[in-house]
This record gives sequence, C-alpha cells and structure tokens, in this order.
Amino acid sequence: MTHIRERTVLFADLRGSTALFETLGNAEASALVTQTVNQIARAVDECNGRLIKTLGDGLMAVFEVPRDGVKSAIRMHEQLERLVARGKQQGSAGLRALRMQVALARGEVVELNGDCFGDAVNVAARLLDHAGDNETLITVEVLNGLPSTQKLRFRSLDLIAVRGRAEPVHVHVLDQPNQGDMAATQFGEVVHAVEPDGIRLVWMDLDRVFDIDSMPIVLGRSVQATYCITDARVSRSHARVDWHGGSFSITDLSYNGTFVRFGLDGEIVSLKRGSCTLHGSGAIGLGSPPVDATSPTVRFEVLHFADTEPLQLSQGRSSAGQSAID
Repeated sequence: MTHIRERTVLFADLRGSTALFETLGNAEASALVTQTVNQIARAVDECNGRLIKTLGDGLMAVFEVPRDGVKSAIRMHEQLERLVARGKQQGSAGLRALRMQVALARGEVVELNGDCFGDAVNVAARLLDHAGDNETLITVEVLNGLPSTQKLRFRSLDLIAVRGRAEPVHVHVLDQPNQGDMAATQFGEVVHAVEPDGIRLVWMDLDRVFDIDSMPIVLGRSVQATYCITDARVSRSHARVDWHGGSFSITDLSYNGTFVRFGLDGEIVSLKRGSCTLHGSGAIGLGSPPVDATSPTVRFEVLHFADTEPLQLSQGRSSAGQSAID
C-alpha cells in the first residue's frame, strides 16, 4: 500500500574504503565495511528511526521528526570516531582512513513496498555530493523543525545548487567541535599565532577580498556561486571556503577534485571530497593541479589586515581588490 507522509530523510556514506580493499583484499575489506555500516546503522533504531536500506558503503533511513534524524547523525559520527580510534590503536591504516558524510532533508515522502521516494529523498542523496569529510548537512526544512538548542550547532552555507533540481537548496552544516585541525595530517602542524582577518582570491581579473563574516564562499561555475569562475572545467559548486576554529578551510565538492599548493613550489595537496586548512598563500586548482598555466587556478592569500602590505599574488591588482585590501 502507498502512503504519503512528512518525513526526515537521512543518507550516510562511508568514504575511504578503497584503502581497505588495497590493504586487506576484497573478502576481508567487504566484511569490514559491512560490519562498519551495520554498527553505524544502530543509531537509526536508537533514535526512533527506520532503516530503509543499506547501500554498500552507506545507508538510508527516515525519521518522523528532524530532531531524531539529527541525533542519529551525531551518534553515527561518534560511532565512527570510536572505530577509527580503535583502528589507530591496532595500527590499521585502512580503518584510520574511513570518513563519513551525512545529509538530511525533509518533505513529503512516498512510502511504497518498504522503500521511499520523493523530492526529500533525492535532495538528501545529492547533498552528500556537497559534504566534506565527517560533515553533516541539513536543509532549512530540517533546521526549522529542530529545538533551539540543536539549531545553535548549525551554521548556514546559504543556497547551494543541487544536481537535478532547478531551485537551489538552503543548506546548513553541523559544527563539530573537534574538527578545526583538519590540515595536521595533510602537511604537518599548522601554527596560528594570530587569527587572520580575511582571505583574498584572484582568478584572472576577478580579484576579491572576503572577511570572516562573508563565509562560507562557494567557488564554482554557477552564477549563484559566491566566487563565480566561468570555465567549463569547473563544477557548478566546486569547492567551499569556510571559517572555523580560527582558520580558513577549503572543502572539495566536485567530481574532479580540488588541488591546493602552498607557496610557489610547495607540495600539492589533493582533495577528493576532503578538506584542508588554508594558510599563507598559494594556489587552488579546480579540477586539475595548479601546474598547468591553462587550467582554472585561483590564487589565495590569508590576510592579516594589521600587516602593512600583504604578499604579492600577481603583478597587478584590480581596483576592487586594491581598495578592499587598503
């Protein structure tokens, strides 16, 4: 029998399982991934939800109220953190590489033969494409159904263009208190002596400075992107710059990846749905590493307005960039 009900839809997806297959082999890795998904799925029942199905590296669930869905997402992250910590103790490189993205949307859902369909299902599934490592994204409809104490844990990412949907979606991200040091495992310890005041982005003649109140910045081809890069090789919503924990970070949202080079000849950090902290100055390659002069590359500089003169990113400056910095 078909039922149409208002529901909160949750999708969770494990990332980093490729390392498990490379180190453990197909049989053992498959068993470990299945076991991990099953352990995470316990949070659904614990929070009054209904598990609709598991999806290889992930799962889909529905909840009657947004509060239970968000509570379940938080428990899933906590469960994965415990598994990863256990992997570190056991020296398991594969387990240590596991990450998870969670997305929730709310709306009318068609329940048929144990499965669910509808716009909320599609939005939740596709929001996973925009989630960084260990992030939880929710739509504004989910946020509006939360108690005030839970709402305070989320910050707005503004409107995001979701694949297959004509209208953009107002998205919020859950602030995780222990994730402000994302870059440490990527390129060593980062020292923040003084919090930066802004970040400067330069692509061709588009020279702009953003302060911390302007966050987040979405870099992409869409005209709705905060920093629009009109290059066919760039995804509509390719990457996102956030302010969190006293530093700027960038998260890849694309299919082709985002690549960050620090300084003029530093090592290139490859982000495939991952994040890293931005510091100093360097270049962001959208879709390909910033080594080809023809590839879409955004130069960045983390600014301290107390400095007398920021680092030179280019030979010339646009009037808009000059006035913003001065």
